[in-house]
Amino acid sequence: LRDAGVAVAMPREGGAPGLAVGLGGLGITLQDLTRLYVGLARGGDVALLKVRAEDRGSPSPRLVEPVAAWYVADTLLGAPPPLNAVPGRIAFKTGTSYGYRDAWAVGFDRRHTIGVWVGRADNGAVPGLVGRVVAAPILFDAFARLGLDPRPFPQPPDSIVATSAHLPPPLRHLRQDVPKTMAAMTTPSLRLAFPPEGARIDLAASAADGRPELNLKVAGGAPPYTWLVDGAPILNPTRRREAIWQPPGKGFLRISVIDGTGASESVSVRLQ
Repeated sequence: LRDAGVAVAMPREGGAPGLAVGLGGLGITLQDLTRLYVGLARGGDVALLKVRAEDRGSPSPRLVEPVAAWYVADTLLGAPPPLNAVPGRIAFKTGTSYGYRDAWAVGFDRRHTIGVWVGRADNGAVPGLVGRVVAAPILFDAFARLGLDPRPFPQPPDSIVATSAHLPPPLRHLRQDVPKTMAAMTTPSLRLAFPPEGARIDLAASAADGRPELNLKVAGGAPPYTWLVDGAPILNPTRRREAIWQPPGKGFLRISVIDGTGASESVSVRLQ
């Protein structure tokens, strides 16, 4: 951050950075924070702000590489907007400082970056002062007052975009909604047919050669199917709707299945 020309203040003067820095636990001005987001909008190049039109610019320090900047911008573009705002128009992030003293929101498209801070001038606490609730609506209203359609972020040619179904099993994301693809909309909804939610399964009754087995069944969806237990893959992707798994022992489990479109279904069961 300092190499990018941004002044940051540690919680303790002269103290070493700690884990809280990863969650935003350091001091920064709204101007410098907005400059960093300008860097994301510019493909990784941080611009020095000009107060007057005649001010001369200076070389833009590099914050991140263009592909990394696009990944972050594309992720923030999907953040849920505040109530009564249109989603997917700007990339934005909100934040709330410790003790409800600062609420902020910064958003950007290809042409504009706007930073909003809400708080008390005496640094006093305000119960309920949350960035998403008080700062984000101001941010979206400011973009609406520009009267311009946001410009999309061009995807760098060397970036990688893949659906959940095409990622390695450990990196797959369990979606709670149905992906908005033609394959997903023309395929019956994925449903975990067995075991049902909240089932208590007697492993002794299903033991084969002294080793317990658990039958897994799925209905709907599109193959291949990937089975996971507590978030970890247990079987290779298969086109069959039935599978057999040998659990290591008794206890509570979260069983999930992901189909070929990226849709998923999960149930919690108890093996006894």
